[in-house]
Order: sequence, then structure tokens, then C-alpha cells
Amino acid sequence: MLRFEDIAGHRGQIELLRRAVARDRLHHAYLFVGPEGTGKRTVATALAAAVQCPEGDADGCGECTSCRCIEDRNHPDVHWLEQRKGKRDITIEQVRELQRQLALHRFNGRKKVAIVDPLTLMNLHAQNALLKTLEEPSDHSLLILVSESTGGVLPTVLSRCLQLRFSPLTVEQAAAVVARRRDIPEDRALLLAAVSYGSLGKALAEDESEGLDQRQECFRRLSSLSSGDMRGITALAEEMGGDREQALRFLDWVKGWLRDVMVLQVTGSATTVYNRDLLEPLQRVAAAGRVQQSTAALAEIDNVTRAIHRNYNRRMVLEGFIPSVLSG
Repeated sequence: MLRFEDIAGHRGQIELLRRAVARDRLHHAYLFVGPEGTGKRTVATALAAAVQCPEGDADGCGECTSCRCIEDRNHPDVHWLEQRKGKRDITIEQVRELQRQLALHRFNGRKKVAIVDPLTLMNLHAQNALLKTLEEPSDHSLLILVSESTGGVLPTVLSRCLQLRFSPLTVEQAAAVVARRRDIPEDRALLLAAVSYGSLGKALAEDESEGLDQRQECFRRLSSLSSGDMRGITALAEEMGGDREQALRFLDWVKGWLRDVMVLQVTGSATTVYNRDLLEPLQRVAAAGRVQQSTAALAEIDNVTRAIHRNYNRRMVLEGFIPSVLSG
């Protein structure tokens, strides 16, 4: 999906970008911030296509050679800076290679475009190196930085980017897209959208049966644990930390769980609870805990997520984190 017009939601952000492309008034560097799965990477790729496409009207056409090359990630003037396999960070060497590529003359595109994803995995040395490009931008370069949060990002980097924030779709919006694309009943799509917390990317990727069953079993175990049950905590941490994707999925589940617990603690109403199929254990945990505890655990998730991305020992990281979620 490379066209702005095909993207669900985020109309304000997309309209701002389309106007900037049409008027050739793009900022030299954008920072797309928002939860995982909300469409930041999709919009970043669509922006690269809109900039390079010779056929579209401030949008990619999705059919030309330029659009197809961007979709296949082999366009000579569009570069992706990502974590390399086996590495904990996006390194200074990668930034210097990107700078070398951006300094070269354009091949056939309108600009040299770089997409950095995720920015939070760029270590401080690499961020400082990137500052040179941000401070002295070329007229023919465009940087798009993608991040779940601004935590761990240098203030000097933040100050040189135009920030666009991305929020999850409403559950109803996400469900409508999921039902159409996966050709499943609306009630099933609604559940997938709800447990994905409005994240369209996650709702589309979620296995209809296995993923939901794993999540329910995870929360059943979480709600039955106490902070002193180290054997149970270790067993859950070992299982959820089996691989990186599973660990990150677990943290996403916990983030939504804690959000729902806080909603129940503060409002007492289940109207806006995401995990609607787990209301009884949620109410039990909400009644036994404190809002401050839920807030602290929720704030810690960003740090834990970065540690998992950086390939720290997953079992140990989760073992240290899980007690903060438990009510007693």
C-alpha cells in the first residue's frame, strides 16, 4: 500500500503531507511518533512514494516503476536505516553510510529520501552523528524518523524535526477495515480490533484463534500470580521471552491490560475497555491494586521494550518487569 488515499485514518496528518508535497514545501526532517502498528511506517513509505512518483498528484500512483521499486525496497534514491540482525542498536557506522548515500547525486528521484525506523534504537553516538544531516540539510534530501515515543531521543534531534503524532484508529474504524480485508464476520473483526487496541497493523496480523487463545491464557496466569510467586513469575517470563516477537507481543498485551485496569480504577465503567472478553479478571485486578501502581508499570514498558529490541536477555528483563504488574 503506497498511496495516501488507501490508508485508513490519519487524515489530518496525510492532508498536511499531501499539501506540502503539492507545494514543494516539505520540511527537511519529520518525526512520526505513535504506538506500534498505527501506520507510521505505512505513511512514511507513502510519503516517499508521493515525493518520487512522476504520475501521481501529490500521491503515489502505486503502479509506476518508481512506486514498485519503493514497495520492493530497491529504489536508488530511497534508503531505509534499520537495526541490523544481531545488533543492539542502529550504529554510527550505519549513519555515516547513510550520509554518504545522501551526499550522492540523485539517480532519478526528486529527492534523496531516508526512513529511519525505529529512531529509539539509534544509540547516542549515532544520534549525534545524525545531527550534522539535520543541522545542514540538503535542498534535495528528506529524512523521515519513525518512533513509538520520544524517550531516549536527544532534545537536539527532536528540535530539528517536525513532529507528527499518530494515534490508534477507533476500534470501530479498525474493525471495518479488518472485516473487509480478512473477509471475516463483523463481530470477530470487532474483537480482533479491540484486543489490538485500535492498531490496524496488529489486528490484521493477529492470528484469529491462536493469538487470541494465547492472550487469554497469558492474562489468566497474570491475574492469578502474586508478586512473591517467583517460580510462577520466572515460568511466565521464560515462556513469554521465548523469542523477541513473542516478548514484544506480551508487552503489547500488558500495555492494553494496564490501560484497561486504569480505566476501571478511575472511572469504574467498562464502556471503553479494550479487552472486553476479559472483563471479570480485569475488574478483580483493578479492585485489588492502586492507580499509581498501574501508572508506574505502564511507564516502565517503554524501557522494557527498548531492552528487548536491543537483544538483552529476554527472560531476565521480563522477570524483573512482571512483578510491577501484579497486585500483591
